[in-house]
Parts: sequence; C-alpha cells; structure tokens
Amino acid sequence: GEITGVTDGAGRHFRLVLTTQAQRAEEARQQAISGGTEPSAFPDTLPGYTEYGRDNGIRLSAVWLTHDPEYPENLPAAPLVRYGWTPRGELAVVYDRSGKQVRSFTYDDKYRGRMVAHRHTGRPEIRYRYDSDGRVTEQLNPAGLSYTYQYEKDHITITDSLDRREVLHTQGEAGLKRVVKKEHADGSVTQSQFDAVGRLKAQTDAAGRTTEYSPDVVTGLITRITTPDGRASAFYYNHHSQLTSATGPDGLEMRRKYDEYGRLIQETAPDGDITRYRYDNPHSDLPCATDDATGSRKTMTWSRYGQLLSFTDCSGYQTRYDHDRFGQMTAVHREEGLSQYRAYDSRGQLIAVKDTQGHETRYEYNAAGDLTTVIAPDGSRNGTQYDAWGKAICTTQGGLTCSMEYDAAGRVIRLTSENGSHTTFRYDVLDRLIQETGFDGRTQRYHHDLTGKLIRSEDEGLVTHWYYDEADRLTHRTVNGETAERWQYDERGWLTDISHISEGHRVTVHYGYDEKGRLTGERQTVHHPQTEALLWQHETRHAYNAQGLANRCIPDSLPAVEWLAYGSGYLAGMKLGDTPLVDFTRDRLHRETLRSFGRYELTTAYTPAGQLQSQHLNSLQYDRDYTWNDNGELIRISSPRQTRSYSYSTTGRLTGVHTTAANLDIRIPYATDPAGNRLPDPELHPDSTLSMWPDNRIARDAHYLYRYDRYGRLTEKTDLIPEGGIRTDDERTHRYHYDSQHRLVHYTRTQYAEPLVESRYLYDPLGRRVAKRVWRRERDLTGWMSLSRKPQVTWYGWDGDRLTTIQNDRSRIQTIYQPGSFTPLIRVETATGEQAKTQRRSLADTLQQSGGEDGGSVVFPPVLVQMLDRLESEILADRVSEESRRWLASCGLTVEQMQNQMDPVYTPARKIHLYHCDHRGLPLALVSTEGATEWCAEYDEWGNLLNEENPHQLQQLIRLPGQQYDEESGLYYNRHRYYDPLQGRYITQDPIGLKGGWNFYQYPLNPVQYIDSMGLASKYGHLNNGGYGARPNKPPTPDPSKLPDIAKQLRLPYPIDQASSAPNVFKTFFRALSPYDYTLYCRKWVKPNLTCTPQDDSQYPGMDTKTASDYLPQTNWPTTQLPPGYTCAEPYLFPDINKPDGPATAGIDDLGEILAKMKQRTSRGIRK
Repeated sequence: GEITGVTDGAGRHFRLVLTTQAQRAEEARQQAISGGTEPSAFPDTLPGYTEYGRDNGIRLSAVWLTHDPEYPENLPAAPLVRYGWTPRGELAVVYDRSGKQVRSFTYDDKYRGRMVAHRHTGRPEIRYRYDSDGRVTEQLNPAGLSYTYQYEKDHITITDSLDRREVLHTQGEAGLKRVVKKEHADGSVTQSQFDAVGRLKAQTDAAGRTTEYSPDVVTGLITRITTPDGRASAFYYNHHSQLTSATGPDGLEMRRKYDEYGRLIQETAPDGDITRYRYDNPHSDLPCATDDATGSRKTMTWSRYGQLLSFTDCSGYQTRYDHDRFGQMTAVHREEGLSQYRAYDSRGQLIAVKDTQGHETRYEYNAAGDLTTVIAPDGSRNGTQYDAWGKAICTTQGGLTCSMEYDAAGRVIRLTSENGSHTTFRYDVLDRLIQETGFDGRTQRYHHDLTGKLIRSEDEGLVTHWYYDEADRLTHRTVNGETAERWQYDERGWLTDISHISEGHRVTVHYGYDEKGRLTGERQTVHHPQTEALLWQHETRHAYNAQGLANRCIPDSLPAVEWLAYGSGYLAGMKLGDTPLVDFTRDRLHRETLRSFGRYELTTAYTPAGQLQSQHLNSLQYDRDYTWNDNGELIRISSPRQTRSYSYSTTGRLTGVHTTAANLDIRIPYATDPAGNRLPDPELHPDSTLSMWPDNRIARDAHYLYRYDRYGRLTEKTDLIPEGGIRTDDERTHRYHYDSQHRLVHYTRTQYAEPLVESRYLYDPLGRRVAKRVWRRERDLTGWMSLSRKPQVTWYGWDGDRLTTIQNDRSRIQTIYQPGSFTPLIRVETATGEQAKTQRRSLADTLQQSGGEDGGSVVFPPVLVQMLDRLESEILADRVSEESRRWLASCGLTVEQMQNQMDPVYTPARKIHLYHCDHRGLPLALVSTEGATEWCAEYDEWGNLLNEENPHQLQQLIRLPGQQYDEESGLYYNRHRYYDPLQGRYITQDPIGLKGGWNFYQYPLNPVQYIDSMGLASKYGHLNNGGYGARPNKPPTPDPSKLPDIAKQLRLPYPIDQASSAPNVFKTFFRALSPYDYTLYCRKWVKPNLTCTPQDDSQYPGMDTKTASDYLPQTNWPTTQLPPGYTCAEPYLFPDINKPDGPATAGIDDLGEILAKMKQRTSRGIRK
C-alpha cells in the first residue's frame, strides 16, 4: 500500500526506496560488523502509535531517477537524494546527489521526535531547549543571536542575547490564535485585527495609523486596502480566484484576462500597455508567444521539463539554450556566433564559464557552498573568506585586502580598507543605522520616528530634519533650521513641483503627466531673489506613440526629436522636426553596425566574444581598432595617427599608458596606494617615501597643496613651491565654498592676494546646476585691473539627469543624447539673436490677453490652458487629433480658426553637428551635415584635453560622459559632484557613500573601460553609448526622495480622490473631482444638454443662448452633493486670483464666444 514510484508529466520515472525499521536495524548491524565496532542499540520495531498518529516504521531512504526520455542512456549512477534515520525513526541526515551530507539533526533522548539541534553543512549547530509542555524556551546560536522564550496565557516574551525584548500578544484558540499586538524592542507597539475566521482586517502602526484590509467573504482574497489617509486600492477576481484587475490609489488600473484553462492571455498595465500571451498546447501553462504593446511578437519553445530552449525576438533572431539532465543551463547560443558555456560540479555549483573564444573563468566553493575563489582566464585569483554564517569577512584581489566585521546580530560594525583605515557603524535596537564614522573620521548620525522614517540626520555641524504628509510622502526638509527643499503633489499623489532657494534664488522643478501617469514634461524655473521676476525657464516635453513608446521628445525651443524604431523599440534612426538626421543599421543582436549622418558613415565591428573590435569612418582619420586580453581588458587602441597601449594591475587598475606615433614614444605611469589614491610617479620622484593616504584625502601632489574641511570637501588648492624654491607670493590659490548639500556654490582664484576669477553657481532642488556667474579680471576705466562688474552668465537646462541646454549671451547650445546613455549624438547651436526672434505667445496666452470685454484680459482655468496647449502643439506638428477636432466642433470652431489666432512661428538659423565619440562617449570630433570635421580634440584617459583644433570657434565643453568643462576652475561638472581631471578624482565625497565604493573620492580606476556619468558610481562604459540594443527609453518618473544623501524610498501609493478612474482633459475638469469639491469651486451650474447646441446664436458660434432657468446658482444648492442633471458652468478654481477687481474668468464653454468676439474686433480693426 506504499507508493514506490512516481512518473511525472514529462515521462520521467522516479523510484522511491522505502525501508522498514527491521531493514534499517539489520543494515546498522552489518555496518558495525564490517567496521569492527559494537553494534548500537537499534530496535527491529518501532512503537505502533505516537502522539502524532500511527507509525508503521516505513521511511523514505532514497530517490532514484530510473527513466529519462531525453537521456535514456545517461541515467545518474547515484540517487538524487538520500536520507538517514535514527534508531527511533527520526530523520538524522540528508545527502545530496553527490553523496555529500547537507543537513543533520539531533533529537532528545527522552522525547522521541523532539529536535534539539540541527545544522547545515559548513555552518554552526543550532540547539534548542524545551519546557515541560514541549515548547521551545531557548534557541542557542554559537555564532550569532540566541533567543529565550517565555510563555504566558495570552502573550509570549522573546529576548535575544543582546537583551532586546519583544512581546507578542495573542487572541483566539488553536488554529484561530493570532498575534494581535506586538511590543517592539524600542517600546513601540503595532497591532492587528482579524475577523471571526482569522483573516487580517486592519493593522495599526507604531504611530497609531491604521491600514484596513477587506477580504472577500467566501475566498478570503483581499478586495480593498485603505491606507491611514483614506486612500484605497481595489482588487477584483474571477470565479477561479484569479486577479482580473487592480486599481491603485491614483486611479490607474491594471487588468488581466485568462482563457478557459485559467492561463493568462492578456495583461494591461496601468499606463495602458497591453501584453498578450499565446499557447500552442492546451496542456501547457508556458506561453509559446507574447505580443507586446508595440505589436511585436516574441516566440518561445520549451523542453518537456519546462526549460526554455529557444527565444525568437520580433525580428526573427533566435537565442538557443542547452541544459543538462539536471535542468542546469549549460550553454547559451546567440546570433552572430556568440555563445557562452557553463560547467557544474556534482553538487550543481557553477564551476566554469567559457566564451566563444575559449576564455574561461573558474569558480571554487567551500563546504557550505560559499563562493571562495574566482579564477580569471589569465590565472589570477580573487578570494573571499566567510564567517561561520556565510557572511563575507575578507576579500582579496591582486594582493589587496578589505575586511568586514559583524556583531552578534549579523550587522556590519566595521570595515577595514586596503589602506588599513576603518569605517564603523552603530545601530539602534531595531537594527536601523544610527551612526557612521568614515575612514577620515567624518561622523553622520540618523534618527527615525516610530514607523522607521528618517526624521533627523546629523552630518558634523549640519542638522537636517525631514517632514512627511499623512501618506508618508516627503513634503519638505530643513537644514540648521532653514527650509531646504519642498515637495508638492497633485490630487493623485503624483509629484508636481520641487522647490528650494539657491544663492537667494527660488528654483523650482515642475512635472506634468498624461492621464496614464506617464511623464509628459519637465520645466525648470529660476526667479530673481528680490523681485521674483522669472530669470530662466527651460522645458522638455515627452510624447508617446500609440504603442506606448516614448519616441518623441520636444526640447526647449527646438523641433520635436523623433526616434525611429523597429520591433520592440530598437533604434533605427532619428529626426529633428521633419528632417531625418541619423540612421542606424544593426546586426542580428541589435548592435549598431553602421551609423549615417549625411556623408558621415561609421562602421562598427565586434569580436567573436562580443567585444568592440573596430570603428571605421569613411574618413580614415578617426579609424580605431581595439585589442583585448584574455581577462576582457582593453590593452590597445590603434588609429592612423597613433597607438595607445594600456597596462593594468592585478586588481584591474590602469597603471600605464604607452603612446607611439611616427615621432612619438611616451610612457605615462599611474601609481596609486592600496585604496586607489594617486601617488607620486616613482620614476619622476624616486625619493618619495609616501605610500598611502590613510583617510583618502590627498594633501599634496607634484603641483599643489590641498586642504579639506570636516566634511571631506576640498576647500583650498595652492601652487606647490618646489623643494629648495623661494616663495615669491605669486602662488595661485583656488578656494572652494559649498552649500549645506555639499554643492560647490562659490569658487575663487587669487594671485598676489588679488582675485583673478570668481564664480558662483545655482542649483535646482535635485542638485542639477542651472546657472553660473563668472567674474574675470579685466582693466577698468581707470586702468586698474579688477574683477569685472558684470558677470558672464550661463544658464543650463535639463532633461532628467542629462544636461541638454547651455545658453549664454552669445548662443544657445543644445545636445541630443543617444537613448539610454550620456553619449552625445547631435549638437544644435542657435545664435542669441536668432533665438530671440522665436519668442512668441502661446495660443492660451493670446486668447487670455485679448478675450475679455472690449479686448481686455480674461483668466482661463488650468484645464482649458492645458487643452489649448495640447491643441497648439498638435497644430504646430500638423497632427491634430480627432479628439481635438471633435472638441472644437462641439463649440462651433475649426482648426483653421484656432490657427489664425496663433502668433507666427519663426524658424531660426541653426548649426547642426554630429558628435563623433570614442567607445566611452567622449567627443572626439564635431561633424557638419556636409561631412566636414569642424572641431576635433585629443584627450588622455582621464579626460584631460591634450590637443584641440577649432577653426570655427565652436564651444565644445562635453568631456567624459556626464561631464561639462568649466574653464574658470579647470574642473568638470559631473552632475552630483565636480571632477578634477588632473587628479583623476572628485573634490568632494560621494553623496551615496559606500554604495558608490569604499573610496568616496574615486573616479573609476580603469577609465579606459569604466565611466561615472552621474558622479555617483562606476559602471562599465563599453557599448553603453547606444550600441548594444539601444532603444528610446521612457523618461524616469520623478521620485520625491531623489536626493543622493538619503536612502531612496519606494514610490508611495497615491490618493484616489476622483469620481472617474481615468480623467480625460477634454471633459469638464470638475467631473474628475469628488462631489465635496463642487461647492467650493463652482459658482453656477448649467444643464449640460444646452452646451453648444444647434440652437446657439449663429452670430456667435459656440456661445450658448440660455435663459435664466437653465442655470442654478451656488446659493440655490449649498450642499456637498452634485446637483442632479447639472454640470459646472462657472468654475472658481483659484479664489485668491479671481478677485472682484481682478480679470474676468472664462470656462471651456466660453471659448467659442471669446473667439467670436475677437473675430468681430479684428474685422473692426481693433485687434492688430
């Protein structure tokens, strides 16, 4: 009556080896005899009954694979798993398929089946103690936390070996017993409520805020979650209990459809993107194809065991996968002959990976299965040591060692760098970090509220307080008592504005979204400190095609940039307005192989291993060939002009560059201490005894002396007087000043105690530089040399984290980047005079300025402004939607009438160039549309300019990806920090701390292959310049916590305050608001069926001819409910703006009347 075999759905047969107590006893006796030992007491029978039920003594001892349809002649010679049992029938050991013991268990001598200890192989043994009722009272851990448990009738007290105490209060009996209250170690309390059948109904956090859960009465599935601020999410299911839709607090809905077999066949994302799943077998739950939102189809084939065998993308290009008999992936075969092979040991651990060219990386493990060694193709070894619990305590690479120490709770308490310096950490009783002391002694502290949110942080002398709303969204923060940033959200909870004060200027970032929650625009504004006049404004807008691809970007004052794509969005070309500029050709891996820009053609080839092999132009001047070693390091770049060879340390750091040319042979070594700080060149400074900078603060080099403040920020750099030299007071001194967010705001350079240059910098709340003012030394009217009275001002505009616009009094330079990268693609320069001619009023402004009585002004509600802005953009693009046409027609208007009201558009003269960049994204040349090179430059590996040819005086300030050159200081602005190319490092510490690496000043130590485009962390730069599968990406959704010096918070739910789940901007605004908003914002109601009817006065198209009975004033309906059969006729959105003596207001229904009156005045000669 026992099961001895199993056949799975794939046809594999498994034999279950069962043993009786008598068989195990006999086996034990035979083993003892063969081993020459006294047989242990092993009874032939077990008690027939136990407290757990009847026991026949039969146990599973092994599982064998006896038939495999795919590998009929290659069956395992050993069981897949084996089990060993104690004389009392208790599970004692478990062996894996290699025969290695992986688990062991020990039991109480007195109480059968009571486990008193267990362990994983290679790990410490965990032991347990029990009370007389069989309940665990102690858990003993020799290498970590131990726990004691005290039981009372309605609560349990748990105390760990750090003397931290938690109390669990329970209610209910037997299977309905639930924890209803938890007292945490810090004294805070959380509570839970359950219904009569034990389902969670509500949870109250430590701050007393309650989240409610509504389970279905029958299924118990959650149908609604209401957060403490009243926002709700709803979930719907079919009769099979499968989720069919979910509506978030912001009103966006996700939907799913299933077939008759219960398989998912369609999923609609909250942004409207639809993915469909297809199946070729009614018995398979694995899809054979998927259709994404673009309509592109991808197909898959599967083995009988459910393993992916092939994946064919929308272009018909296939990737194949091989597996062994254990289901482990052994090979991946991609198009273009690219393959990767994997090998495993008998335990199933990955032990080798080999590429197409035979380069093999090997892996070694300890008994516990921890990866201990990685052996590179050249034989170099990187090792890691672990403690008893598998936590890494030491890593060694190329002879350099870093170590980590932990406390009993497993928390990191100390790091030791390669230089032997230490960083230490402290935690509170809930394991939250409360103090960090860096390698240089800089100390930062953190305080949290009862719910765990960061509410106070201390950084030496800077004290920051964080404030949140009821939805736990960040609203503002203060630094040393002064307000820093403010965050504002709309009724859906989407971030709309972030503002702060920078150098006295109010700087704000504004965001716009479509009805699907997708980002449609970002605008930066800078206002004058005293007058609040608008000094600078920059806006970037984004548009999506019908398939949801973010294929259009409208830069400030430029025609739309349209990305042409194929398949699921792979980049094929780029247009500026209606002008095609760049074409891309791609191989079967979607890697770029040809780039065309007018007469410019760049051909790219790859090695069999997938590395960049060559980049050849139709002009030989910039041809490049790349050579790699077995470890994947770039060791040579050859061009017609010169060859550069690179050498590396065993840790992968760049140690030298050898440049050869016709009359050139130069070797430049780079020496660093163990932590990566630059040291004097031993060949040029053989007497130097300096071996390291323990705090990572370089105090001097061959040219300068450096000083830092307590935050680790460079504050002063002074010319170094050579040894034996005489001080003449002509040393130049650079001074750097920072704001409370460690951003450089003031720079000066002096000589002979006289200022040579001074600059000040403004930033937006996200830390992006929006302006700089530079004063230079010049001769004044009296003949004296002094700083200029009027600064040179430069403004900056951004699209996300990429700097797209630079504007000064001479020109505006705009950069279009390759999608998904910081590599510049197109440069557009417009002279300031030409740019000024493009200034024009928007359609909404035109109508508001002249739409009142007798040509006076009128104020439109924001929704009407939004509608008109959208209409105007459609008219300018000659793509007026049917929705817009219907809306205009409903008001008796035409597109032509609206177009006649628009100010004329002036197209300025623009200079357009293509950026020709190296493999990292560093510009090497600017190429005109005629194919002429009008600027070119040569750099060293760290981005220092070596040579420049600029006959047309073009301003080209882009350096390594994400960097902008500042001529006044010699530094490169790198988004979150400033980079010093002479030192090859940053002048301030990393805002994200250890997340960006252990050396907070470090730029990638292999700058030939790695980049840091954000000033935060290193990343591999090869092929990140739009090469491998580049596609236009959706702009990132604004994150209210996007500040680099705090842990990034999750995007929180948003309020669901609307009566409509998907408000349409072409509906009356108030239909998207809940009823209680009406009496506040509506002054008069009207019957909607009288809007724009055929009975309207023909002299005033779109103007309704209504009688007094058609209207319902607010005073006649002073309730919080919507008047039945009415809609709002006179919105009152902004009471503070719409004052009795202010401009008149106008609604959507007034638009036709306004245009009719304007038309009449135009015919009378009033409006010119």
